[in-house]
Amino acid sequence: MAFSNSHHDPGPSVAPSQANSSRSEKQSFSSSDGIDTNQISGGPSRQDETEEALWEKDIAEPEPHLPEPPSRSSLFKASFWIAVNTLATIGIVFTNKAIFSDPSLKLAQLTFAAFHFFMTWLLLYTLSRPRFAYFVPRRTTIREVIPLSIAMSLNVVLPNLSLAYSSVTFYQVARILLTPTVATMDFFLYHTTLPRNAIIALIPACTGVGVVSYYDSLPTDDVKVQTTSSIGVVFAFTGIFASSLYAVWVKSYQRKLQISSMQLLLNQAPVSAFLLLYVIPFVDTFPIWTQLPLNKWLMILTSGIFAALINLSQFFIIGQTSPVSSTVVGHLKTCLIVTLGWVTSGRSVSDKSIVGVFVAVGGIILYSVVMLRYTARGSK
Repeated sequence: MAFSNSHHDPGPSVAPSQANSSRSEKQSFSSSDGIDTNQISGGPSRQDETEEALWEKDIAEPEPHLPEPPSRSSLFKASFWIAVNTLATIGIVFTNKAIFSDPSLKLAQLTFAAFHFFMTWLLLYTLSRPRFAYFVPRRTTIREVIPLSIAMSLNVVLPNLSLAYSSVTFYQVARILLTPTVATMDFFLYHTTLPRNAIIALIPACTGVGVVSYYDSLPTDDVKVQTTSSIGVVFAFTGIFASSLYAVWVKSYQRKLQISSMQLLLNQAPVSAFLLLYVIPFVDTFPIWTQLPLNKWLMILTSGIFAALINLSQFFIIGQTSPVSSTVVGHLKTCLIVTLGWVTSGRSVSDKSIVGVFVAVGGIILYSVVMLRYTARGSK
């Protein structure tokens, strides 16, 4: 469940306008692909890790030097884990959609989220052991992470509910709104700003999402065509707000607690799962577990494995890809999920919502190009 956008100060005190603008620029293009695997898998966002890796490199390499060309083995390793991350991200979306197609499992959302949080904690705990030592665990108090853990739960449950009551195409296209929503929150909370061209590029992105929302939610007589219900639209937009708030909070907590994204997630994942246990008996409707088909059990297990692969691949991707490569891969995942979602939805190419898909995806790609150029120009 991949999330975060910029290095924020925890309090209302902010840095000068220029520094804030730069900080916003870094976070904005990194999150522009519309893919938020964190809400699915329980893991840190690609952007968190890219920023963290760059920050660590700045500390470890204070003296400027000519970069060494990547070796063939490092390119192969990066390509392999990018492929794993891409396939796992696509796989978890369609696996979860298949799971939620079962009416009994659709109403057990909190239980499903708690399972993913447990899988996330188990993976991070394993990777933090001395035998592997991918990162050093650091304790925080439960009291410190409770608000963030609640936000993490909403960040997973609401988008999953959106997926359960929406088509895959609408679900993925709607996630594009994460970028303008986070940018808006950054502006009001931390007074960060975006370049004018980037703001202009977000207009077609938001317009395209609106077009898809309208046409995808229209009723149809064809039972083979997947549509989005009104409640699915509500869950989508509330989920976007929750995911954006969580993204903003993660960096604020990292700064305040002086810990990495993995250290923070290791602390908050079990707290999130534990908090859900108090709510599950009053909210979830359980299926008769003994009557659940074997294929559904396998799907649930596969979903947990995909979540683990997404988190695991991030460890190997971090620091090995440039922001440009990371952004391109993110857009590739968006396009693949939207395309596969369209193919499996039963809609024809003449369906009017396809116009909104192209406008939304085109707008967010244009936004990414603007931010990449703006950031590159500012770093010279």
